[in-house]
Amino acid sequence: MGLASRAPGGDSLPVTSAADLPRHSRRPSWAGRNYTLLTAAAVVTNLGSQGALIAAAFAVLDTGGDGGDVGLVAAARTLPLVLFLLIGGAVADRLPRHRVMVAANALNCVSQAAFAVLVISGEARLWQMMLLSALGGTGQAFFNPAAEGMLMSSVRGEQASRAFAMFRMAMQGAGLGGAALGGVLVAVIGPGWVLAVDAVAFAVAGALRSFLDVGHIPPREPGGGLFADLRDGWREFVGRPWLWTIVAQFSVVVAVVGAADAVYGPLVARDSLGGAGPWGLALGAFGAGTVGGALLMTRWKPRRLLFAGTLCVFPLAAPAAALAVPVPVGPLYAVMFVSGLAIEVFGVSWMTAQHPRERNLFVWLTTWYSERTGGTSKGRTGPVWPACRPRRQRANSLLMTA
Repeated sequence: MGLASRAPGGDSLPVTSAADLPRHSRRPSWAGRNYTLLTAAAVVTNLGSQGALIAAAFAVLDTGGDGGDVGLVAAARTLPLVLFLLIGGAVADRLPRHRVMVAANALNCVSQAAFAVLVISGEARLWQMMLLSALGGTGQAFFNPAAEGMLMSSVRGEQASRAFAMFRMAMQGAGLGGAALGGVLVAVIGPGWVLAVDAVAFAVAGALRSFLDVGHIPPREPGGGLFADLRDGWREFVGRPWLWTIVAQFSVVVAVVGAADAVYGPLVARDSLGGAGPWGLALGAFGAGTVGGALLMTRWKPRRLLFAGTLCVFPLAAPAAALAVPVPVGPLYAVMFVSGLAIEVFGVSWMTAQHPRERNLFVWLTTWYSERTGGTSKGRTGPVWPACRPRRQRANSLLMTA
């Protein structure tokens, strides 16, 4: 087997075969060193970040903010992610990806640590929380394309679907624990300390990613520049109708789900469900569903990947509808579990369908279009929350996702 597989922008990464692993290793043949490090770092990151999502929302509410303020802070994080993701993809094509990932983790660590200090000291202001959230979103904009390209290049062949499913199962399992524990910790010790834990998680994850094996990667071949890369990526994107139609569909879904998670959920939890604890458990149920979906996809590979994945988009309207009623916590947990399972079937199917192409521009252009609608929706939903009637919100969520 060859020592390396070609990656976007001239990068190539090792593909570890069974012969390359120590004989006593219990890892599967496709789980090489880079794959293992990437998975471990993703687990650590998700443990902290899922709790931080809850903490950030309740930090705003604890300072006297309302739904509009929660939406502004959420949008402040997502809008830079939308704006800089294209540039981040081009940077990931031109610089060693592990360095881009570590630098982005460092920025997230610093921004979350500063956010935590402000909240713990009781001196947090809305503009400060928005600024620090924007810095975190900027870090993610540069991190995501590099991480996607690195992961897709770390596995190959017929085992790619199983590898992606196992990666996502580990990541979502960590998110399950992080959300449930984060909700409890926000209620017990306050949101500031949960944000501090997230800062530490970013530091640990960055240290793990610094050990990625990229010493054998040849220098990037000279290209036509940043705008030429963007033009080539755009041509690949628009030249595949199956791609841009699904991305357009999922942009609407991201808008609905993102608004429910970032704005509606914390507000409904505060007003009707009992606070951060029950909402953390609801997100934990969603995480449990994603783990179940990933486990399912390790055993099942649909003949028509994208058709099966697209069908699984429809259940994602259910959480927003359940919050609009609102239903009691028991039915809400069940709804969140089913929607989590559905989104994971879509996620693994989507990654597997893209994997043979392994072009970074191709990957992060699709991400940019999905994030664009989700980012703007979070800023719009907060201010209109008080004026939205539950039945109207439920109907809109169902219609938009369908």
